[in-house]
Parts: sequence; structure tokens; C-alpha cells
Amino acid sequence: MTEPAQPATAQPLWTPSPQRRAAAVITAFEAWLQRERGLAFDGYEPLWQWSVDEPEAFWGAVLEFFELPFDPPPQRMCSGSRMPDVQWFPGARVNLVQQVLRHAARPGPAIVYESEAGGSGEWSWPELLRQVAAVAQVLRDCGVQPGDRVVGYLPNIPQTVAAFLAAASLGAVWSLCAPDMGPLSVGDRFRQITPKLLIAVDGYRFGGKPFDRRAALDEILAGLPSVQAVLWLGHLDAQAEAPPQAQARRCVAWPASSADAAAANLQPLPLPADHPLWILYSSGTTGLPKPIVHGHGGILANGMVNMVLHNDLHPGDRVLWAVNTSWMVWNAHVLSLLGGATLVLYDGSVTGAGAQPDWGHLWKLAGRTRVQYFGAGAAIHQAALKAGIVPRELADLSALQTVGATGSPLAPEACRWLYEAVKPELWLNVVSGGTDLAGGFLVGLPTLPVYLGEMQCRTLGAAVQAWNDEGRPVVDEVGELVCTRPLPSMPLYFWGDADGSRYRDSYFDTFSDADGNPVWRHGDWLRLVPRPQAVGGVIYGRSDATINRQGVRMGTAELYRVVEQIDEVLDSLVVDLEYLGRPSWMALFVQLRGDQVLDEALAARIKQALRQDLSARHVPDEIVPVAAIPRTITGKKLELPIKKLLLGQPLDKVVKRDALAQPESIDWFVDFARGYLQRGR
Repeated sequence: MTEPAQPATAQPLWTPSPQRRAAAVITAFEAWLQRERGLAFDGYEPLWQWSVDEPEAFWGAVLEFFELPFDPPPQRMCSGSRMPDVQWFPGARVNLVQQVLRHAARPGPAIVYESEAGGSGEWSWPELLRQVAAVAQVLRDCGVQPGDRVVGYLPNIPQTVAAFLAAASLGAVWSLCAPDMGPLSVGDRFRQITPKLLIAVDGYRFGGKPFDRRAALDEILAGLPSVQAVLWLGHLDAQAEAPPQAQARRCVAWPASSADAAAANLQPLPLPADHPLWILYSSGTTGLPKPIVHGHGGILANGMVNMVLHNDLHPGDRVLWAVNTSWMVWNAHVLSLLGGATLVLYDGSVTGAGAQPDWGHLWKLAGRTRVQYFGAGAAIHQAALKAGIVPRELADLSALQTVGATGSPLAPEACRWLYEAVKPELWLNVVSGGTDLAGGFLVGLPTLPVYLGEMQCRTLGAAVQAWNDEGRPVVDEVGELVCTRPLPSMPLYFWGDADGSRYRDSYFDTFSDADGNPVWRHGDWLRLVPRPQAVGGVIYGRSDATINRQGVRMGTAELYRVVEQIDEVLDSLVVDLEYLGRPSWMALFVQLRGDQVLDEALAARIKQALRQDLSARHVPDEIVPVAAIPRTITGKKLELPIKKLLLGQPLDKVVKRDALAQPESIDWFVDFARGYLQRGR
């Protein structure tokens, strides 16, 4: 966390060519600003500063440059500057789906897909429109109205995209979980938002193995009495029957796509800009996952900045992100359609369906589908590096221009590997943001150089700083990532949080600015790095107890619910350590009942319970028995203090012993941390 910065004179890994600069979306935007607004900026950093200092001018320019379909247009861009009490685009009406439909007559595919269960193929833009229209009609027939929640238990397939767009076109509020999530995790999310209709598959295929999820779905539905209808899709088996709980409701088969005439009549409902679009979920660190609500206008505007402008997407570009549908990056990936790009969807194991893991599988897919942009979690790139994969020897990557990485810090050796093993002219676009704002705080641009281990710049419009414990901004040292001014895609609210207290406590209870205005604290360790053309950044992992495994965030509270249902387990504590340049290490500490012993059989049962009821990604790397789990006097587990101990911080900087219910319980962890660090993990 305290690794020194590279000197400002460090040589970049990559510098854009004049041709790449000239063709970039950001170059066209800057030319438009000069032509239409008389604004000229000497480099990116002055442009960024203007974008955060003058939000009315910047966001007004975004709406006009991209010709976004706000009708009527907003009276102003935002109603104030005090977070979180800001209304964006007041008076405007818009539907995000309208921007997607602008591309409906485009030649070429809207979606290219490959699925272990569903084969491979393409959907043209007209076919996507037909599918959206067909599903929208089913939803209307089932009584879905604006504001109703429509939820999916669906993998990364074209039908999931169509279902989202159909729901959004009607003003319904979308929410999604992947079918590899267990009934407990899904129920904790969907139960809070009382969905009216659920769209589900029978199962999926992963790593060459079929997974029938009908029993899990039956359990989910049993806990969701609000669901009146189920839209059923046979994915693993086209003839599969829906489970009993689905059949007991109104159960409708996935429709055949509509005729062109019906599709032409699809008219997305104009909505207030702050009408809910979708609900994403926090990790559930301190209880149930927080249902985060984002709006049509904010996601549309910020999506164009993040996914089109910063990612440099042009109409027809093919974009592949290796994503799970429970990960916010799935939503961000779908937003590529806003710019007329082609989605490349993959449903299956990232290491292929063969008997042996193939870490070159995704690179072969990128070559077959001729993508311009290939993105994956940093852990996937790191694993391919460790497996000795040389992508340029496995696939024709001549079309590839950009590689993206997110989810966790990308190690410097992985950065070098991408340039050496893929191609030297590659633009490496490493981004960091969050589910909370469905976008990025630290991003890239194809007009800036790439430096080893760094993200290139702060997102336009995002007033990102690193603050120390005293609430002062710091540069070239590690601090808390904060955002001092509002962004359009910050949450509207948390579902069910009537007085807004849960929302405020999540982001605004730590820092305030000089005027007493709340400041967004994101929960990441950040070091800002000044460079000649822009201020870059390095993320050192989470500063809170969220567990982010392969891009899927889970909270410790969810994990404890599963582990502590096991009879032999009295108490537990989980820590996931993220290191720059090293793989994360997740340890589960368990306090057993009486004279119970952690043998191989019990460890296997704990892992199986987590795999089945929570997520396969959140099975710990190691299970460690302890005499007692440290808690505060008020009963809170010491997750962050234990994490800090294992990162090498001294006990007196981590926790006060007199704040503990059992002060002696911390001693074992002090000794364990000492040995852990000496082992050099």
C-alpha cells in the first residue's frame, strides 16, 4: 500500500500514435467544444478540471454533443451541489432504450454470442429490436406497469439483454442475478424489492458440466410471494419444464420474436430523468445487500461519458467483456449499445469446456469474433500470465485495439505481459469504479500514454481526490478515494430506505468539505500520480470489508449466514487481502463449538455450503481454526482491524484493546499476522 510512485520522468509503456489520437471520440468532443463553445484546453487535465468546476456547462455539452434523446430537455443540469440531495436533469423526460433504438437500422450484428449451453450466433440490430418488442408485449400482457420490478435469474446471453431493454422500455425497474448464485443470496436481494415478474432459465453449462437450477429457482420463488408471473426460458434444455413454484403462478414461455411491423411500433415510454432504471446491490457487508437504484437520465449521460467517450467506442466496434451477470460490469457492458457498438457475449467458463483449464480460451474467442475491445477482471489476466499463455500465438488478434481490466488492481507484471504477449501497439485501459455509481472514477483515454501499473486519468465530471485521515487531499501518497462533487449516476436512493439514512451512512458519514458539505467516500485506497499530461492513479484495494472475488462483490454478512448455519461452527470471520502485483488471498477463521476439530471433512462441508448457497467465487483459499473471534464491546467483528494486521500494520494503530469484548482474543491474530508476513504471502 505504500509502494513508492514511479518518478514523473518514467517512460510510458505505450504512447498513442497520431492516427489513434486523431480518430478518438475525445478528440472529436474537444473539437466540438472549441467550435460550438469557444473552449480550448491545453491537454486533458485542464479539460477534466473544467468538467468538475463547471458541471452545468460540461453535462450540457455531453447531452448536446451526443444528441441524447431528452425531450423535453432539462431545465438545468442539476438542482444543486450538496450530495446526496441533488436532482439531475430536472424537467426532462427520457428513456435510455430510445438511445439504443437509434441504431436499430445499423448494418451488422448488435450481438455476437457464444454459450456452452446455447451454441454461438448473432443477432442483427433489427432482430434485437424484434426480441425486445416481443418481450415487452409479454410483460404488458402480464400487467407490468411503470415502477414495477422485473427481475432476472439469467446468464450472459442475448435474451438477458433483450429482457432488460424490454423492461426498461416500459418504465419497469430491472434487477438481475446470475444463476450460479444460491437461493440465499438471490433471496436476500430480490425479497427486498418485491418483484412482480421473474424471468429465469432452467440452468446453464459451465466448464463442460450442466447445472440444473430449477430446484434453486423453486426455493427462490417460494420466498418471493410478490411474483405474479414467470417468463420461462429453456437454456440448458429447451424442453425443460418450469419448477412447481413457477407453474403455480402465471408461467409464460419465452416468445418468438415479433414481426418487423410490431417491432416498429415499440415506443419506449418517456420518463422523468430520475425514474428508476435498475437496481444493483452492494455487498451486504453489514447486513442485507443494499438495493442501489439508478435512474434513466443519469445512467444514460454518464454511460456515454464512461462507455463511449472514455472507452473510445465507435459504431460497429465489437466489445467483449468476460462478465458474470451479477457483476455491475455486465450492466456497463450492455451500455456499449448506446454508442452503436456490437456486444460480444460469452456464457461459460473462462477456461473453456475442456477437461483441462485453458487460460487462452477467452483470447481465442476474441480472435474468432474479431473484437476491437477485450476486457476482463484483473485476476483473469493475472491467471493467464501465470499459466504462460502467449495470446498472439493462439489467435488472430489483428482486429484487437484495446484491452480493458477492472475488478481489482492489475499487477505491473500483468501490464508488461499484455504488451509483450499480445501486441506492443495495444491500448491498455485499466478502470476502477463501482456498483455504487455504475461507472468509473479512474479510467483511461486513447490519447494519453500508459504508465506501468497506473490508470491514466480521472473520469470527466468526477471530482476524484485522495484524502488522508484528516480529510486533506494528498498527491503521490495513499489515501481514501473520495468524490467531492455529485455525478449523474450516483444512486437515486436505496430501495426501501425511506428517510435516506442508509444511503447517507454508506458514503457520506466520514468526510465533509470546508463548507460542511458531505463528501462521497468510496472505500478504496488510492494514490494519485501526477504525470505530464494528466493525473493518473493506482488503486491498492478496498478500505472496507467488502470481498471482491473475480469482480463479484459479496459482503461478509452474507458469508457468515452460510458458514454459521453449520452446527460445528460457533463464530467466524473472513478477510480477503488484495495486494498490488499479487493474487488476493481469502482466509476464513472459524471458532468451533466445544471440542470440535477442523478436519478435512468439516472443511469440505464448509466450502460446499459456500459454493452451493452463496457463490463459488467466495470459497476461501484457507480455513483456519481459532479459539475466539475478536469483537467490539458492541458485538461487531473486527474485520478491518484483522485485515490491517495482516497487511503489516501494528496493533496499536489498528484497534484499542479496551474496545474489545475479549481483549485477549486479538493476541492470536497478532501472532498469526507475524507468521503470515514472515512467510511472505
